[in-house]
Amino acid sequence: MDLQVWANGFRFTDDVVRDAPAFLISHHAHATAAHVEAVAMQAREVALKFGINADHAEIAGWLHDISTIIPNEKRIEVAEARGVEVLPEEIQIPMIIHQKLSVVMAWELFHVDDEGILSAIGCHTTLKTGASDLDKVVFVADKLAWDQPGVAPFHADMWAAFERPLDELTLVYLQYLWDQRETLEVVHPWMRDAYLELSQQA
Repeated sequence: MDLQVWANGFRFTDDVVRDAPAFLISHHAHATAAHVEAVAMQAREVALKFGINADHAEIAGWLHDISTIIPNEKRIEVAEARGVEVLPEEIQIPMIIHQKLSVVMAWELFHVDDEGILSAIGCHTTLKTGASDLDKVVFVADKLAWDQPGVAPFHADMWAAFERPLDELTLVYLQYLWDQRETLEVVHPWMRDAYLELSQQA
């Protein structure tokens, strides 16, 4: 499936900071445009704090949810057509696969070819084992830039851990999910394995 169909005549300028929100708005995804801006700014802040490339973190933040313009019911079809590995948990909840589809869109439509940035985009929802510091920064930023109604139940603990090492900050949200695992509709294997890896290192 040609992703150009989702470009819908959009004129790219090769400036991700300009193009990402404009692209989302062109698809009437105003709330997502606001969210990716918040994540991009939060990712820059977290990256600077931990001495990680802030420009790369910001770009990943701008593009992490770019594929949410693909309707949920189309995501598995698009992923399979693009050769993206689809896990059983992602078939059950197609929303999760948007992290992988955002990688494809970042590369094909926005011409981002940095492997570190693409990796951070591709695991921002679940994280993964062997995650880089940039992966963790974008993962953390996405959770700190909460875009759901009300106050995130894990925010107090995350902000309290903000002065601690990056792995400890990352583990706060993973621990929250792990503690909720019996009530989750699915436990994504990437999240499970990332949690087990970091918790064993703590």
